Amino acid sequence: MALWFEQALLPEGWRKGVRITLAGNRIATLTSDTNPQPQDERHGPAFPGLPNVHSHAFQRAMAGLTERAGNTADSFWTWREAMYRFVDRLNPEGLHAIAALAYAEMLEGGFTRVGEFHYLHHDPNGAPYANPAAMAQAIAQAARDSGIGLTLLPVFYAHADFGGAPPTHGQRRFLHDRDSFARLLEALKPLDVPLGIAPHSLRAVTPEELAAILPLAPDGPIHIHIAEQMAEVDACLGWSGQRPVEWLMDHAPVDRRWCLVHATHITESERNRIAQSGATVGLCPITEANLGDGLFPAQPFLAAGGRIGIGSDSNVEIDVAAELRLLEYGQRLSRQGRNLLASAPGQSTGASLYNAARQGAHALGASPATLAPGARADIVTLRRDPPAHALLDGWIFARARIDSVWCDGRKRVSAGVHHGRPAIEARYNQLLKALLD
Repeated sequence: MALWFEQALLPEGWRKGVRITLAGNRIATLTSDTNPQPQDERHGPAFPGLPNVHSHAFQRAMAGLTERAGNTADSFWTWREAMYRFVDRLNPEGLHAIAALAYAEMLEGGFTRVGEFHYLHHDPNGAPYANPAAMAQAIAQAARDSGIGLTLLPVFYAHADFGGAPPTHGQRRFLHDRDSFARLLEALKPLDVPLGIAPHSLRAVTPEELAAILPLAPDGPIHIHIAEQMAEVDACLGWSGQRPVEWLMDHAPVDRRWCLVHATHITESERNRIAQSGATVGLCPITEANLGDGLFPAQPFLAAGGRIGIGSDSNVEIDVAAELRLLEYGQRLSRQGRNLLASAPGQSTGASLYNAARQGAHALGASPATLAPGARADIVTLRRDPPAHALLDGWIFARARIDSVWCDGRKRVSAGVHHGRPAIEARYNQLLKALLD
């Protein structure tokens, strides 16, 4: 198969007249400044796909269902109780239907790999399924059905709060001890996908449990929610005398394999320590806004050499350009300036955001997608409406639309629509009706 693009973002920058041939899931040849051949499939501007470093796929079905004011002040914590009630209704088949739609929408939005922070393990009574990997297998099948690249991050969850507090009834489907978690990881190996681990949060694991599970991922990525809410920071201070990131950096071997999800409420010292460690901060601006989390100090963190990745988290909206736009706009609102995340004077803010988000692939045990011979063919094209001199700015800030997406060498999206969307959406709508009736 041969593809020709009016422009394409190569490792050395934008080039015109780029012709790519594919062999299996890889780019076989690439030439620039060339004219299309008669049999070539022709497209507008192209660039490598982006990683989604943090997703809870099942929460896609909650989108729009938690936007009614309660009798008390609404917060992340009241939303969490609604989420606990919702998961009581899901089984592997339902999870598969929801995740398949979420993953199809991720491809439509420009994501070509997802890190699934997967913590819905057990049956509605909290007992393991006969196959303890049943729910994770549903996630993997949804990824295969949609065609998105998957890094699976099974979650270790044991406690309700700092200091080993007993879990609540609403958390019963999430829970493991070290031995059962090790058995889960063993059962997941035949899935043949990149595999990491995710201690859910410092609330959900004791120091001893954290130390015990880290050797279970000797080479894979390690993800953890941290410092998302001020109530969490205050509780950590009350438990340990330290803030969450401060405690983690002092007690765990945080390095390039780690992804600290949210890290919203951090001090300058914590911010610098994360940057120096090489860890990625997983930012999910739409979810963080939806839940009222707060704003991560992205400008000084990036200026200090910090690495970020972008995630869709609760999947209330799935669109990588919207995530990046909100990341920049949040900085503008809090700091009362413009183009705050541009990498240098005169640089495109959209290109700077895109380049920063590409590096999130390291947090998924993968290399950033690239357009070069031998690379995995993860390619996104735009419709031909953005100005040629501001392609990434047009996509992120002017809502230029995605046209086509190839993932792992197969075309999955055309004219902005996933090829499997009709069947995937029909199955999802049938499930949602049954869940809500």
